[in-house]
Amino acid sequence: MTIVRQPTRAGVRDAAAKIAAILPQTPIFITEFRGIPVVFKAESLQPVGAFKIRGAWHRLTALDDAARERGVVAFSSGNHAQGVAWAARRLGIPAVIVMPSDAPRTKLEATLAMGAEVVRYDRATESREKIAAHLAHARGAVLVPSFDDPWVIEGQGTAGIEAMSQMIEAKLPDPARVIVPCGGGGLAAGLAIALPEAEMVVVEPEGWDDMRRSLEAGWIEPVGDNPPPTACDALQTKLVSPLTFDVLSRRGALGVAVSEAEVREAQRWAAAKLRLVVEPGGAVALAALLAGKVAVEPGLLVILSGGNADPDAYARVLGSKD
Repeated sequence: MTIVRQPTRAGVRDAAAKIAAILPQTPIFITEFRGIPVVFKAESLQPVGAFKIRGAWHRLTALDDAARERGVVAFSSGNHAQGVAWAARRLGIPAVIVMPSDAPRTKLEATLAMGAEVVRYDRATESREKIAAHLAHARGAVLVPSFDDPWVIEGQGTAGIEAMSQMIEAKLPDPARVIVPCGGGGLAAGLAIALPEAEMVVVEPEGWDDMRRSLEAGWIEPVGDNPPPTACDALQTKLVSPLTFDVLSRRGALGVAVSEAEVREAQRWAAAKLRLVVEPGGAVALAALLAGKVAVEPGLLVILSGGNADPDAYARVLGSKD
């Protein structure tokens, strides 16, 4: 019987030590809502513009020399792609990234600029998982999933270790409730492991809220047929993994869905109040807060998970008032 490695809090702490050795902490911003300080963790300010660098670094540094020589394969619309490409270049590992043909141009160009090979696919008719698995098998490479991997989950959880220490330093309460964007659930699961005393609230775009429905049902529910278009390209995961679902289900995590208009409002708020560029998928947790879908209480931590916004689309959002 094959024993599947599980992500652990000890693994998160190991990952945190690795990441602290190469990257500065992303800053926190503190803003009051109804007299209560709310903490925003700006993962949008990572070197690749998103939290994905954390899991990629922890996963790739865990590879032995033989595996590093054979290379890695990943699939992503852009943020995990950049995280893997960044880590692979720093470690001298060949990297192939499977990206959808409609991936934002800025994410594609950044991935290529870091030396990764990119294979395109049609999001509507092809399976990125099958393409990546075939490439990994053909090349003898290691497959690095964007969320369905214990090392990746542990790496993402390091954002929680950082936030905890920063909140203590700011003389704020420990994280009691964390609002976090959710695609496949790797970041949310990592934070749940890193911050076992905090309530977890995962946020997804409407129509793509399969983790919310899965948590409510008690079993994994896929995204329905013909899901609506969404600007949240980073959160278009059609089926969450047993690994992330199990972590979040056991922790009693709650799920919330937000509309496209609420996401745009969150992007505008982040620009005006925090002076931060936040991409649609990275803004959904903030959107849930601003829309009143999550209660404000002391120790509230909101994750701004990415800032790789398409320049033209972002300009349109800032110029609109919906």
